[in-house]
Amino acid sequence: MARKGLGNGLDTMLGVNTTKTRKTNKEEKVETKEVVKEVIKEVVKEVPTEMTLKIKDIEINKEQPRKLFNEDALQELADSITQHGIIEPLVVTKRDKYYLLVSGERRWRAAMKAGLKEVPVVVKDYTDQQILEIGIIENIQREDLNPIEEAQAYKKLIEEFQLKQDDVAERVSKSRTTITNILRLLKLAESVQEMVIDEKLSNGHARALIPIEDDELQYETACKVFDERLSVRETEKLVKKVLQELNNPKPEVGTDNKEEDLSFLYREIEENFKTKLGAKTTIKTKTNGKGKIEIQYCSKDELEHIMELIYSIQM
Repeated sequence: MARKGLGNGLDTMLGVNTTKTRKTNKEEKVETKEVVKEVIKEVVKEVPTEMTLKIKDIEINKEQPRKLFNEDALQELADSITQHGIIEPLVVTKRDKYYLLVSGERRWRAAMKAGLKEVPVVVKDYTDQQILEIGIIENIQREDLNPIEEAQAYKKLIEEFQLKQDDVAERVSKSRTTITNILRLLKLAESVQEMVIDEKLSNGHARALIPIEDDELQYETACKVFDERLSVRETEKLVKKVLQELNNPKPEVGTDNKEEDLSFLYREIEENFKTKLGAKTTIKTKTNGKGKIEIQYCSKDELEHIMELIYSIQM
């Protein structure tokens, strides 16, 4: 059964026929990359003559899905622009007192680095929804978005423009299952989402952690995955084990009623340690008032930070 590439919405918006037969993921990726190239070509075709705008009159789109830019890559592009100029014009849309950047933020940032005062542009009329869709398509096919940025962009389309997951899938030329899986990443604890953004966890590792609903336990497990360089399959096994232990907790060896009565005190101490050190701390009690304190960390830098805080305590 045939499936539309980027959907009727983008066909109308960009004035280009993007309807293609649904193919495999690999073929789909190549196909949609070509569509993005054609989109830019068609935009330029529609307006044969380019305008030149002062760079200060162009504002970047704060709703742009992509938030992170590689500074080294930007500098390389800036150097290229210094030598050869901007080959492909930016796409903007007119607002009351300025022009909003629709496509080409990376070129805009590099032009700023290169010290350009003016840049070539093509002016188009777009709705807010069209601008968001173009931003998602352009970044996804160039693999510029991390999984969390991609998920947040899909969520915005669904919530602000009342689209269904099927609609989103059609617009970005991906399967509904792919959209669903990416959106599930937003169920992760914020600390785990940061690990995905920092590329400490892959998309597959992150999805495997979703069944752990407790944020602290999820983060603790994510740190273990990162520290031990576990594969996705190994992560799935670890999560299964964690959930089994959570559902069938084993009693602490040597605990008695007196220790249990003091549990609220231990929790308070743990919270104080967490606040002071910024790291999960666990107190494990044994008999005769003995026990141990465990402080968890996810990297060498985090360990050094914790040690600095401990050394700074006045003895």
